Amino acid sequence: MTASAPDRAVLALHEVVKTYGDVGALRGVTLEVAAGELVAVVGPSGSGKSTMLNVIGTLDRPTSGTVTIAGNDVGSMSDDALSALRAEHIGFVFQHFHLQAGATAAENVADGLLYAGVGRRARRERAVVALERVGLGHRVDHRPHQLSGGERQRVAIARAIVGDPTILLADEPTGALDTASGATILALLRALNDAGTTVLVITHDLELAASLPRQVRMRDGLVAEDSAARDGAVGSGARALADAIGSAA
Repeated sequence: MTASAPDRAVLALHEVVKTYGDVGALRGVTLEVAAGELVAVVGPSGSGKSTMLNVIGTLDRPTSGTVTIAGNDVGSMSDDALSALRAEHIGFVFQHFHLQAGATAAENVADGLLYAGVGRRARRERAVVALERVGLGHRVDHRPHQLSGGERQRVAIARAIVGDPTILLADEPTGALDTASGATILALLRALNDAGTTVLVITHDLELAASLPRQVRMRDGLVAEDSAARDGAVGSGARALADAIGSAA
């Protein structure tokens, strides 16, 4: 782990730059997240939040700077080592679920263990347990077309947590859902966080972001504001963030 990161940091970015040709998607991002935090990463389209998600999730390598995940400096790791790191430490939840249409809920969730060296029977058993954790123990043999949007997102969350990841990255997890289903998913993410999982929610939804304990605001490839750096109550920090974004919009 980098010397500047605190002992409990499960994620540390230091002066991370990511460029695509002449476009600077990230322009020197420094961020630390401690174990057990629930963080909203918020910003408009083009702010760099999705690029930061890809870098944190080791799906993309930074052009420069350092990224440390669970004590591992990912810049020095091979592709195979990064795949193993993702399998052990990182779970992904996406806006549009990405479930296999012809597979059951249990089969979709079991796919989250394909790169973890888990046998087929054990994958099925752990998938059922994960589905029970998200309240879908009665839907294990249902296929996506037999599930509501909220249920499909819960299957996707079960797939993300079946390997007991250190960090759960949720990219617009309520964006494709109605208000009631979105509230259910947010409550589930809170429950997973209460159970010890570090959760980062990437969103453009200011109301959702303001409801979480910590907000990191991205703009133009930089961290424009981090509520953890301010004094005062979390609630007042969340309101200040929403006000700041509203003023800049």
